[in-house]
Amino acid sequence: MKIDTDLFYSNHHLWVRKISETTFESGITDYAQDLLGDIVFVEFPTLGAQLQKDLTCGLVESVKTGSDLHAPLSGVVTALNQTLESHPENINDAPYKAWIFQFEATNLAELASLLKPQDYKTIIS
Repeated sequence: MKIDTDLFYSNHHLWVRKISETTFESGITDYAQDLLGDIVFVEFPTLGAQLQKDLTCGLVESVKTGSDLHAPLSGVVTALNQTLESHPENINDAPYKAWIFQFEATNLAELASLLKPQDYKTIIS
């Protein structure tokens, strides 16, 4: 499995990329997309929605099953990757480029709970 060394990871198999001091984007990891198989649908969080760390905020469906998206941090959803509406398979093709949503974090202290790449590698090995 590929693990991008420039990202942070949640225990729920989402990656997190820092865009600015409080702005982040998130998607599912290579490990998660591999387990799911061919992704056919993404249910996005609502634009402007309040995210609560670790609570369900969306869904990714594959030909095998559906998997809830759990917010990696608390915040407010600011953007959605609309390309995934018509091309959800982009997640399978390039999981670390196919971000699902962007958000403004409201509790930066929660960053300490995210996993570093080497720690994420340990939990999926």
